[in-house]
This record gives sequence, C-alpha cells and structure tokens, in this order.
Amino acid sequence: MLMNLSSLTTEQRNPKSMHLDEMSTNDILKTINEEDKKVALAVEAVLPKVEIAVKHITNALANGGRLFYVGAGTSGRLGVIDASECPPTFMTSPEMVQTVMAGGTGAFFNAVEGSEDNEEQGAADLEARNLSKNDIVVGITASGRTPYPIGALKYAHELGAYAISLSCNENSLISSFADCEIEVVVGPEVLTGSTRMKAATAHKMILNMISTTTMVKLGKVHENLMVDVHASNFKLMERAKRTIMEVTNASYHEAERVLGLTNNEVKPAIVMIEAEVTLNEAREAIKQSNGYVRKAIDLLK
Repeated sequence: MLMNLSSLTTEQRNPKSMHLDEMSTNDILKTINEEDKKVALAVEAVLPKVEIAVKHITNALANGGRLFYVGAGTSGRLGVIDASECPPTFMTSPEMVQTVMAGGTGAFFNAVEGSEDNEEQGAADLEARNLSKNDIVVGITASGRTPYPIGALKYAHELGAYAISLSCNENSLISSFADCEIEVVVGPEVLTGSTRMKAATAHKMILNMISTTTMVKLGKVHENLMVDVHASNFKLMERAKRTIMEVTNASYHEAERVLGLTNNEVKPAIVMIEAEVTLNEAREAIKQSNGYVRKAIDLLK
C-alpha cells in the first residue's frame, strides 16, 4: 500500500492559493468560492459512471439487497449523513442503506487515529454486518488509496458483491478493486490536502445523487414529492398533508382525515382519494405496482 502521496492530485498545491495567509478575508472567501464552482463540473464529467452505479444499486435493493457506504474520516461521515436520511425521507429500514466507518460510530464525532490504515478491519467490519453477494459496497476515499475502504472492496469481491469506488484522483488504487470506479477529479484544494473541502463536496453531491435517484427508481417519489416520507414529527406531518393536497386537490381537513386512516402513510392516502377505494385496495394496488403511486392509481381506474 506504500505510494508517493505527493503525486496525488488531492495532495498538490493550488497555485491560486499560494499566498492564502496574506490574503484579505474577502479574497480568501472569493478564492474558496471560485474553486467550489469547479466541483459541479467535475461531477458532471462522471455522471455516466454514477448512472451505472445507480442501476446496480437499484436492482440490488429491489431484490432485498443492502447498500453499504464504507469510509474513514470525512468520507465515512459523508456516508453516515446520506444513509441516516434515507429512513425519514423514504421510509426505508435502517438496514437498507448503512455506513461502515473506520473506528466505529464514535469516529463520526472524534477522530480515531490510525483506523483508516487497517485494511483487514475494513473487511472484518463488513463481515460483521453479514455482507452477502446480494449487497452493494461503495468504498469512499478522496485520495483513492485509503486501506480501510480498499479492504472492504476486496472482501466484497471475494463474496461476489458488486463493488463501487468513489475517489478524487485519476487511476486511483481503489479503482482497481471496483466493478464501477467513479473518479471525480476536482483538482488541488485551496488548503493543501484538506479534502474535507472540494473533494468532500463532490462526494456528498454524488452520494445524494445515488440515494435520491435510487429511491425514485424504487417508487418512493411521485412527481417530485416525498410520498414515502416518515411523518414522525409536526413538520413532517404537515408536509405529508400538503403532499396529499398537492396531488389530489383535497382540502386540508380531508387530507388530515385520510392520513389518519392510513397510519400517517402518504402513498395509500393519495391512492384512496384519487381512485376512491378502501385502504386495503389502495395498499394492494401499490404492492402490485412496485410502490409507484401513479401506476397504482392507473391500475385501479
């Protein structure tokens, strides 16, 4: 795993910030902002690879598989952020999208020094989650050479699980262990080697794309509305009612009434109102339509 880190793009010095310590506050902010503008273009360049990843993830989750994000430090924290939003946004089980982080969950708040350098632990932590060939593993590392996620991808290959790498350097080491390699090259950071900046921004954008697009393809979105939202607090309850009103043109009180009948589930509430059917009929139609509200309504009509 030995390599010359100085050769990595993520470790290069950015010529536009060579005098960062002499700049005014305004100039520092402008420099960071100008560099951040490059991130979306770098992400655009790898969209074909992201599409391949999403297709495999969607197929795996549709057939009972799970999605694992694996990373250390900032990369692991990005995985935690994305995975933790799936249950409230899309009413998925906590097991469907998970993050395996070097140093354990405590490392989200406090760095666990040296944990990222343990390749064997990356494999062992996935083994502890009972990884199977039906699952998908996404190894996240800005440098592309972090041992922990590399160990995870190696283990995924051993089991026959589909492996995806997400890095910020061309020809990354981790890419050689992936079925689908996503190398989003954002260039040197404003603060040399601080990949919590542009690299992390790019990775967060891609993880958001992966989870959101996958959930759309799993029927958890109608139009651009969260119809599988877990209405667990006041804000989400009100959003659920507004969603029903948007789709069905029902009044606030009607949306509230029907939502109460469905145990706060938006999908069957919409289908009940639009197709004028019972709760059981709505749920059966949704099941037959693989979760798609539009198809369920058409089926009943």
